[in-house]
Parts: sequence; structure tokens; C-alpha cells
Amino acid sequence: MKKQKKPGDNISLKTKKNEAPAIIDWINSQTNLMDSIRYLVENEIKANGVRNLQQHVPADRGFTFGDEGQGVVQEDPKHSPEYDDVIDEEEIDEDDIESWT
Repeated sequence: MKKQKKPGDNISLKTKKNEAPAIIDWINSQTNLMDSIRYLVENEIKANGVRNLQQHVPADRGFTFGDEGQGVVQEDPKHSPEYDDVIDEEEIDEDDIESWT
């Protein structure tokens, strides 16, 4: 059984070798990746409650950019004042590295 996460614990993410370019572009467009992911998680919980998403989405989604007619939104590159004091939680620790091997 995997170790349960607690508030303040690190999590690790790894992109696929064949990750869709739009996903990499989205990741690289974030000023605070963890806060952006947290926002997506919050919206998933609001819409569907707490659940194991892997039981509800296909493993192979065949994502291609433009499926929904969406485009890249250019935003003002100025850093938003509401995030000035957000701590960067994207550090990788030894437990993360060990879990990859």
C-alpha cells in the first residue's frame, strides 16, 4: 500500500517521453505549477467529489491539441500580486527520486 500524503508533503510528477506538445507548453506557461495543478484538482473535486480519477478516465485518451477548438491564450506576463508570497512546492526530494526507480 502506498504511503498516504499529508499536508506539506512533496509530490512528484514525471512527464511521458511522448507527452503531447500542448501539455508541455501548458506546463511551461505556468508561473506556479503546483498552484495551477491544485486549481484543476479543486475544480475536479467541486464537480465530482473526491474519487480515484483513474477509475473514470481511459488510460489512452489520444489527446491532440485542437480537439476542442481551443487555442493558446496569451496572458499578461506580469506576475500576479496574489501569488507574491506563494512558496514554491515543486522541490524534489530523495523519496521522490527513489520512487522513480
